Amino acid sequence: MLVGGVYGSRALILPAWLEPLFDAEIMRRTDAWAIEHRGIPAAELMERAGQKLARAVVDLAPVGPVAILCGRGNNGGDGLVVGRLLRDKGREVDIWLTSEPAELSPDAQAQLSRLPRPAAKLFSSDESAASLAKATVVVDALLGTGFSGAPRGAVASAIQAINDAERLVVAADVPSGVDATTGEVNGVAVRATVTVSFHRGKLGLWIAPGKTHAGSVTVADIGIPPHAPLEASAGLISDAVVLELPHRGAASTKFSSGRVVVVGGSTGLTGAPTMAALGAQRAGAGYVTVAAPASLESNFAARLLEAMFAALPGTNGHLGPDALPLALERCRNAGAVVLGPGLGRERDAARVARRLARELQGPLVVDADGLNALNGRLARVLSERSHPTVLTPHTGELARLLEITSSEVDRRRLHSARCAADEAKAIVVLKGDDTVVATPDNGFVAVSPGSAPGLATAGTGDVLAGVIAALLARGLPPDVAACAGVHLHLRAGQLAADPHGPNAVIASDVIAALPAAQSLESSL
Repeated sequence: MLVGGVYGSRALILPAWLEPLFDAEIMRRTDAWAIEHRGIPAAELMERAGQKLARAVVDLAPVGPVAILCGRGNNGGDGLVVGRLLRDKGREVDIWLTSEPAELSPDAQAQLSRLPRPAAKLFSSDESAASLAKATVVVDALLGTGFSGAPRGAVASAIQAINDAERLVVAADVPSGVDATTGEVNGVAVRATVTVSFHRGKLGLWIAPGKTHAGSVTVADIGIPPHAPLEASAGLISDAVVLELPHRGAASTKFSSGRVVVVGGSTGLTGAPTMAALGAQRAGAGYVTVAAPASLESNFAARLLEAMFAALPGTNGHLGPDALPLALERCRNAGAVVLGPGLGRERDAARVARRLARELQGPLVVDADGLNALNGRLARVLSERSHPTVLTPHTGELARLLEITSSEVDRRRLHSARCAADEAKAIVVLKGDDTVVATPDNGFVAVSPGSAPGLATAGTGDVLAGVIAALLARGLPPDVAACAGVHLHLRAGQLAADPHGPNAVIASDVIAALPAAQSLESSL
């Protein structure tokens, strides 16, 4: 099953295993379609949104005072509905407006008129702070999905007051100050306990730093029909991606099951290519070869019983300048190549890596020092490749590739991943708890649901590179291979943490959990 999507002016096909995530523009147009073409009054949508928010408040804090902070738009109107519903149930509710009543949107004004007098008070730093301090739970209804930039004036003060109060917080649609489209935070932003996202999840709730402000995200049906003519171009990777995995059959051979070559390794850095090779094997590759400096063969022989070793010319335990022809030959029949784990940063090794990346014929996964070899040369080396390329950087590696700072990447993760994908004409897997998979040329964006802290340990990135390479070698399309690899890696990280907790997980535990991660029973 495929659903249509729109990104900019280009039609997309969003795979069924991606749970759609809306950006602000798609949500605006969907609201307009429901109101103008399906005849659903805006007031009715607002009422339902308020009902879902009120339910979230009760679930989070069944008793105790409630403070609600409302902005001037329809998001504020949702908050006014919550106030009325909770007062009707006998809850003590303080409602604070950050603008004069006459400045509210027409629908919000209509909701304000339904409240008994005094319906609400104007936000005041001192008086409102006292209200927030006594509240059991706070409702953030200040800014909606259409907001971008930095909050200002009374709204910024109200956001700061919410955070200073350190209460339980329910956010309406998106925490105020978070860009619903990108997850960017350009000023102060609410730190929510729960975010109730209306109709569809919003992309910015799943990408840091927005993700760190959203708390637990729930999606609420507010009565918008499911078959709007607009669909998302981004989605959350779901367990259903497991259904895309190929399986060995009676006619399978070690070659048809997928041939992977890992090019890397150097003195003191043999663990990384080992982890990549083992990850590829446990992800189903039938024939795995490590191509590394000849002097390191004994290191790999002791660790990899089932993998082959291809000795390459080297100097002092690093790939030498004459390694290129033999490396190309060893990779010639590979279904996918992993380039970079443990390669080191010697000048000759980096030059070999760049030549391999440019000249290899076949799918390529570039990780670790393979990425470092491309610093500032993304377009020059990769954009002319005629075969699929997947890059798997962490924040620092992507910053070096784009020649910007790590803080810039952290601040604009989605933008940075898309820039690199377009520049390299490659799929970019920006690793993190919110791993972002960006496809080039305005293709779809996929985001991992995350929540596998056990993966925060050395070697797990090498495992991920091997897993993606195995899925490429087994014949999955590159975008599917990247997303499925990310999700299997996530599931394996979660399973690996089950016996001992996330703090005790090491990369070999993740490798051992990969078979279970591929089963429907553990994933669906």
